[in-house]
Amino acid sequence: MAGLVPWPGYWCTACLCSYGPVVSFNLLPGDCACQDAVRTLNTLQTNASYLEQVKRQRGDPQTQLEAMELFLARSGLQLEDLDQLNIIHVTGTKGKGSTCAFTERILRSYGLKTGFFSSPHLVQVRERIRINGQPISPELFTNHFWRLYHRLQETKDGSSCVSMPAYFRFLTLMAFHIFLQEKVDLAVVEVGIGGAYDCTNIIRKPVVCGVSSLGLDHTSLLGDTVEKIAWQKGGIFKRGVPAFTVLQPDGPLAVLRDRAQQISCPLYLCPPLEALEEGGPPLTLGLEGEHQRSNAALALQLARCWLQQKDHQGIGELKASQPSLQWQLPLAPVFQPTSHMQHGLRDTEWPGRTQVLRRGPLTWYLDGAHTVSSVQACVRWFRQALRGRDRPDSGPEVRVLLFNSTGDRDPAALLKLLQPCQFHYAVFCPNLTEVSPTGNEDQQNFTVTLDQVLLRCLTHQQHWSRLDKEQASPNLWNSPGPEPGGPASLLLAPCLPHPVSTSSLVFSCISHALQWISQGRDPVFQPPSPPRGLLAHPVAGSGASVLREAAAIHVLVTGSLHLVGGVLKLLEPSLSQ
Repeated sequence: MAGLVPWPGYWCTACLCSYGPVVSFNLLPGDCACQDAVRTLNTLQTNASYLEQVKRQRGDPQTQLEAMELFLARSGLQLEDLDQLNIIHVTGTKGKGSTCAFTERILRSYGLKTGFFSSPHLVQVRERIRINGQPISPELFTNHFWRLYHRLQETKDGSSCVSMPAYFRFLTLMAFHIFLQEKVDLAVVEVGIGGAYDCTNIIRKPVVCGVSSLGLDHTSLLGDTVEKIAWQKGGIFKRGVPAFTVLQPDGPLAVLRDRAQQISCPLYLCPPLEALEEGGPPLTLGLEGEHQRSNAALALQLARCWLQQKDHQGIGELKASQPSLQWQLPLAPVFQPTSHMQHGLRDTEWPGRTQVLRRGPLTWYLDGAHTVSSVQACVRWFRQALRGRDRPDSGPEVRVLLFNSTGDRDPAALLKLLQPCQFHYAVFCPNLTEVSPTGNEDQQNFTVTLDQVLLRCLTHQQHWSRLDKEQASPNLWNSPGPEPGGPASLLLAPCLPHPVSTSSLVFSCISHALQWISQGRDPVFQPPSPPRGLLAHPVAGSGASVLREAAAIHVLVTGSLHLVGGVLKLLEPSLSQ
């Protein structure tokens, strides 16, 4: 059963690359140049070992940034070149990617040419670097990858202990090169991890910075309190550069305020979206979920500030409001969003975050939430979506959880929040689309075995079984602050008699899990006949009958963006092209 597998999310995927074969030490018969570039990129370093390296070096953070500056110089760029990109730099624990997506789409609606660097990718690595909202083409990726790779190989210094940048650093450098060559009007740059020591923080002169909601994540790297994490996030502040944040708990907000004062950075608190809607039409968001309103409020301030700094017209009429020094931060402007801003918010797309796919009797709810606060928001969104669903005329409805969690996160805490959704089946699997054979070229140099990731899934199953027996209170998922109608209004009447204990299963890959859940009833996901033994377990056999007869199946996929990416790869084949 053991076999080498890639770190979740970093597997190579086929593309419709127009290139023919090229000469490279990694190219195999039948490959295209883009696949070869991705395979070579994967050899630079896995996410796991990169994090370990950063943890070892974090005692001297300046060394990390100096190393990134050296890589930048070796690649043929200077720090001054990055100043031309008119960057919007965004960090945060949850919602920073959605905030970036909203911001990019708003500014694109003004006719501006945008660059967007984000992480991680869901299906293909090209998603991380976007021009005008679209992932760069296989040709552009391949050209820039090899040009940068060979340039760095040619400039190796024998005295340097690290001759090539790690995976994320390389992609950051590549994004800068592409944005400069494509002559974008602006670049929205999402921080990778943290802020102060992140390799994107070689940016010296962003136009504006943003901090989305803060919480606990990557604690082994960033610190074990929200205050410590806030200190890291505030590291992207720059002297004289406006920065915006959303409402945070008092402790981390005070840390952000102090960081801003030390750096002489003007930091503003975003008013809630309701304040901007007052006196005008309600704003429609392209991303579902109440929590997206906070991200949209931050995005509006970032976009407006960028337009103002660049002397653009039509940035929204200011409303009469009293400047607030509550929480010892000045309030950001309250203004009437322009039609461009409204259209940008409405048209924003950001796959894998509060995304819904309706396929015949199946409805897939995809959200890459992986922290306590983001899973709380995910549960609220999922339960609210179920309350507003169209109920079938006859026949039972079934709710299924598909979950995985990686890294140093606490899976028991996340699963506890999911318990009140009253799932009929809980399914666990690794972030592997397929069970790949040992020696597959896309998995070379990775040291996580299939046995190890399956063992973690079995641990998740044990956590779930224990929590299920405890019959956790529905209020456990509740976050501070009342919801419209109160928590009780979101309780679901189970459509099947809810069992005393939720049935749970572990599958060896995402494909097998989806085959069992969908039972051939998803009109798009139609894999070959299921592998032998898929229904051998009694729960799998009896559950398959229930799923085949159900009038509606609601599947929540959460816990990991990499898991969501693997599911999307199978459910939306066009994303792999």
